Amino acid sequence: MQNEITTNDDLLDDRGRLKERGFSKKPLLNYNPEKIAVYPFKTLNRLRLKEWDYYGITTSDFFFSATVSNLGYAGMVFIYYVDFHDQTCVERSIITPWGKDCILPHSSESGNIEFKGEGVRVSFLRRSDHREIMVAWKDFYQGSEITADLTVYQPDRIESIVMSTPIGRKRFYYNQKINCMPTEGTIRLGKRVYTLDRKSALTTLDWGRGVWEYSSYWNWASASGFLRDGRSVGLNLGTGFGDLSHATENCFFINGKMTKLDRVEFLYDSSNYMRQWFFPSNDGKLNLTFTPFLERVARSNLLVIRSEVHQMFGRYDGYVVTDAKEKIAVKGLVGWAEEHHARW
Repeated sequence: MQNEITTNDDLLDDRGRLKERGFSKKPLLNYNPEKIAVYPFKTLNRLRLKEWDYYGITTSDFFFSATVSNLGYAGMVFIYYVDFHDQTCVERSIITPWGKDCILPHSSESGNIEFKGEGVRVSFLRRSDHREIMVAWKDFYQGSEITADLTVYQPDRIESIVMSTPIGRKRFYYNQKINCMPTEGTIRLGKRVYTLDRKSALTTLDWGRGVWEYSSYWNWASASGFLRDGRSVGLNLGTGFGDLSHATENCFFINGKMTKLDRVEFLYDSSNYMRQWFFPSNDGKLNLTFTPFLERVARSNLLVIRSEVHQMFGRYDGYVVTDAKEKIAVKGLVGWAEEHHARW
């Protein structure tokens, strides 16, 4: 059932439907939203389009995230910082009507994002072998400013999971997730200065473009860290949206090399997200237990746009088995698992 896309083509045909369905390790399909044909009027199609670039930087001490999104009805820019030791999460967001100033490129491999608002500047710049993240948010926490100046390296050897997923007959989700990109730079929050280096900080990119159902739901689990032997290990699991009969986004990465998985169950208690989560795969290549230590709850209510996410930060333990039959123990891998409901 895991259909791998191996050739270059346009994403959508002249009827606005996906030309290919499945996964790839690099973005081979050309995102062409001008072909969207959910409605007969182009303006309505644009309002239903959801686009975002989400960056998450993981260290052993904290998590930092920056996102620029255009949800059709509105643009949304948000930053959050999670301190693992203090067990605190600080988050700020800014909304613009009709996606104003939130212009996102059609490719994850080229193009820049530069947002400027009142007291807020966020830039995502794509270079030949790296990405640059720059943030300046004046009144972020208790009157203090947060700034970030980060270089995120993306060597050619790093594979990713790219999904071309149908949602009904004319809707779709085109997504790339890249784990374990080595990161260096500085983050300043008030008087505190955090220095990041490539041996301890790794970035995940969630690049998403698509037309979703108004009422949507999904689970996502992710991690980027290091094994005890120094190799990087990345995890990406997901379910709950679209037609996954052509492929799932389930996979893991060892030193940038992907092992594709089939089905992975998300077993957790939605009445108490702090209880352990369990992730068994039907192909025997992954069996993990996730123990949360912090819950981030983010809710938004903008009339036509509503969302609620429970993003749990914790540690993964268990094992994975590569395509080369190497069984690798996973111990204390810091990452997250989430449940997300959206009406958008």
